[in-house]
Amino acid sequence: MEDRKKVDVVIPTYKPGKKFSRLLKMLQRQTWPVGKIIVMNTEKSFWNEHGFEGIKNLEVHHLTKEEFDHGETRNRGMRFSRADIVVFMTDDAVPADEHLIEALVKAFEQRGPEGEAVIMAYARQLPDKDCPLAERYTRSFNYPEESCVKTRADLEQMGIKTFFASNVCCAYDREKFWFQGGFIRRTIFNEDMIFAGKALLQDDYAVAYAAGARVIHSHNYNCRQQFKRNFDLAVSQADHPELFGCVRSESEGIRLVKSTAHFLIRRGKPWLVPGLVVKSGFKFLGYRAGKCYRLLPKWLILKLTMNREYWKKACDRV
Repeated sequence: MEDRKKVDVVIPTYKPGKKFSRLLKMLQRQTWPVGKIIVMNTEKSFWNEHGFEGIKNLEVHHLTKEEFDHGETRNRGMRFSRADIVVFMTDDAVPADEHLIEALVKAFEQRGPEGEAVIMAYARQLPDKDCPLAERYTRSFNYPEESCVKTRADLEQMGIKTFFASNVCCAYDREKFWFQGGFIRRTIFNEDMIFAGKALLQDDYAVAYAAGARVIHSHNYNCRQQFKRNFDLAVSQADHPELFGCVRSESEGIRLVKSTAHFLIRRGKPWLVPGLVVKSGFKFLGYRAGKCYRLLPKWLILKLTMNREYWKKACDRV
């Protein structure tokens, strides 16, 4: 029998719902067997003890909202695993088929052009049924049909996209993960790209995009939510100039807006372009505000962020 690499899955949850139930059921059907499903659940009162009976090897660890951190909570989850590969997922990312885990594992067999070993492999995200047309295009823009392996050599051509990866569904070589130091222990957001950036720039690893590994995941954010999300994204970048100081995000954002507008026009939906422009404006304003967050008063930061608990922990009196 083939000596298969052992795989565990770590999922942070908060008020998990129907999508999480479908996620668990799909993990049970994978062609590549999943060992433990390690759930890091925020607030025990929101967990239904009897809602997920029959799921094999489900291991639940509860924490408070104050304890949650995008990086350290996932590190804690990883410590419960002894598998060769650990897949991080979010509780609203549903595997599109039975081959998700298999496709992620096989991505680690690849190498970069100079022989760089793959340290992480992220999945393709497909839009959900209720996803608007413009957001559907954004998904295809960020998650194309072609797989690739990214290394430091791609930085000049790809810019910030070189670091792009997503813990919505991303597999990590556990041994290499800890050798790299794991995720940054305290971060507002973006722990996946920060990890990828350090792995590429400091240790010459490769990051794989596995287009054959597919999850259904999309958000229908309004303008206010987009502002807040991009505010937090920019805060994470501002806190790591050693990674993001040498690349610009704005140019990639402008390219996405132009490409999406052309797509909408080609699809015969030109009246959707003004809405795209308005929402993109909110994204840009949120991003610019986050970049200079150190100049903002604490009360204003709490109004602009999606993650108030992060700032409450950062400052005793905010």
